[in-house]
Amino acid sequence: MFVSVLPLATFAERIGGERVEVHTMVQPGHSPATYEPTPRQITALAGADLYLRVGAPFEDAWMKRIHATNADMRVVDLRAGLQLRPQPDHDHAHDHGHEHHGRGGPALDAHVWTSPRLARRMAVTIRDTFTELDPTGADTYAANQAEFDAALAALDAELQRRLSRLGNRSFLVYHPAWGYFADAYGLTQVPIEREGKEPGARRLAALIDQARAEDARLILVQPQFDQRAAGQVARAIGGRVATVDPLSPDYAVTLRRLADILVTADGGGQQAP
Repeated sequence: MFVSVLPLATFAERIGGERVEVHTMVQPGHSPATYEPTPRQITALAGADLYLRVGAPFEDAWMKRIHATNADMRVVDLRAGLQLRPQPDHDHAHDHGHEHHGRGGPALDAHVWTSPRLARRMAVTIRDTFTELDPTGADTYAANQAEFDAALAALDAELQRRLSRLGNRSFLVYHPAWGYFADAYGLTQVPIEREGKEPGARRLAALIDQARAEDARLILVQPQFDQRAAGQVARAIGGRVATVDPLSPDYAVTLRRLADILVTADGGGQQAP
């Protein structure tokens, strides 16, 4: 089976255990916005029985070709039934591969996995899909999903407890990947990048003014994107740049690291329990 991004591979492996063999399309260090499947991946897709998608930008360009490679492969969209948020500050003339609600509708944010609450619902879909494709493994999938759900619930409670103490509830982010995480914990991400493009001088000046007005001292970046604009803003506001990768397979570790960074930037300095 295939998944689009590494966090989904973590979910599938936790639920499927040894009964599933999981392959990931977007490899470490690559951006889901520009990724192109390799010939080896296209060949492997011909023998896959399942593809779990999440609306990553590259999928919009490749999904028809991926499915044409193996018409019998089941494709499951893990966003089904979730309340999706619009991609912030999006220009419809430059959709950059983001899916839309409908013709001419707002582009949708694909980073649903960054909320543990949505991840719990996605895990149920994965369990049910595995069970339908492999009924003999139903007990295994149910037990693994229940264990994973408990871990996600505990992670959610921990993050809620820690982030509820923040005084400053806004943070700057180069690429707007943390919207669902922010929504879950009453935070606001302020994106530097818009429409997939570097900000111009006017946009940078506005961001700097906004950051100063909100006393923001932190800019989050991810390793797949150019960090020069974030560095410019950080220098102007006397802040710092911190790297957190929403595409990391180390799901809980990544979200706890993000919480640590936010708490430290807020002046709390406490460590995760």
